[in-house]
Amino acid sequence: MFDLDPGKLIVIGIVALIAIPSKDLPRVLRQIGQMTGRMRRMAAEFQGQFMDAMREAELADLNKNLKSEVDSAFSGVGRDVAFDPLKEAREQIVGAIEGPPAAPPAGAHESKIELPSETEQGTAAESAPAPASAAGTPSESQAR
Repeated sequence: MFDLDPGKLIVIGIVALIAIPSKDLPRVLRQIGQMTGRMRRMAAEFQGQFMDAMREAELADLNKNLKSEVDSAFSGVGRDVAFDPLKEAREQIVGAIEGPPAAPPAGAHESKIELPSETEQGTAAESAPAPASAAGTPSESQAR
């Protein structure tokens, strides 16, 4: 700040020895040290406040950029649908344990699936070929 190198400090010290009487020199040096300490504390406080202001400005800028990015990313997505991943996970777990829900969830498209009647199930089971069991019938490679 003042560019005080050792040569300049020596010159200032010699002038101070000549100008200040020896009995007042310790008191003057103590006051100079206290003033220097106050100046350093004030400079450190100013620097800390300046850095805090810079961080706040930077955070505000990042927040603004993030909001604009989020808005642009979700511009095509409808925002009227609530996103609740815990509800979806809970429904999947309950559905896996208890089976399909009795009523479809609200807003779901209802589609009717026709199940075959009992007589149709019986004829379909009779006409379908039975799967070959590994222990019951030998395969072609074992027959040779």
